[in-house]
Amino acid sequence: MKQIDIKIEKTARYFVLGTPSDKITDVWFVCHGYGQLAKYFIKWFEPILNESTLIIAPEGLSRFYWNGFSGNVVASWMTKEERKSDIDDYVQYLDKVAHQVLQKRMKVNINILGFSQGAATASRWAILGEVTPTNLILWAGSFPTDISSLENIEAFNKFSLHFLIGDADKLFSEEIINQYIEEFKEKEIPFKLFRYTGGHKILPQPLLKLQKHLSK
Repeated sequence: MKQIDIKIEKTARYFVLGTPSDKITDVWFVCHGYGQLAKYFIKWFEPILNESTLIIAPEGLSRFYWNGFSGNVVASWMTKEERKSDIDDYVQYLDKVAHQVLQKRMKVNINILGFSQGAATASRWAILGEVTPTNLILWAGSFPTDISSLENIEAFNKFSLHFLIGDADKLFSEEIINQYIEEFKEKEIPFKLFRYTGGHKILPQPLLKLQKHLSK
């Protein structure tokens, strides 16, 4: 048996909070987690919306029924099957979204945020894509092991790296967090760690605190 891959066109979507104008100084690209839809995920970012902020929520290219054959429809960025092709596809898709949104807005701050599974997506895009962010924010997620941080050390010097992890996040034990942070320290990759009270979710108060920190 021989596998043959072909490239096809696919209709994808993204959602926008805010009004594009000359007043925009900060553009947030926010990547949802596994089993979410962008139109609901983007609502988590309403607390930071103002006249100078534009929030863009792309959606994973693979949609499916959460309960098997019916019920709520959700999306995913990738699986272990054909992962390289999926990564290539969504990096190209995210680049296209960014180029359409940014157009001539070359002086804005670009924040790429990934939540949960979206943290790996955001990381790959920041490293492999055509858009260099001002800040890469990984919320309740980790940097993917398939991208060597040592081989891409120059990329880490082009943006600021931020981690946000709740103290009641069941997916992250304190042992895992400490081990993960130590790895970045050993590689001398600068980062900022924000801890907040709460679980595996983007919450208003730490989000507002993050926005204030990034605006300094």
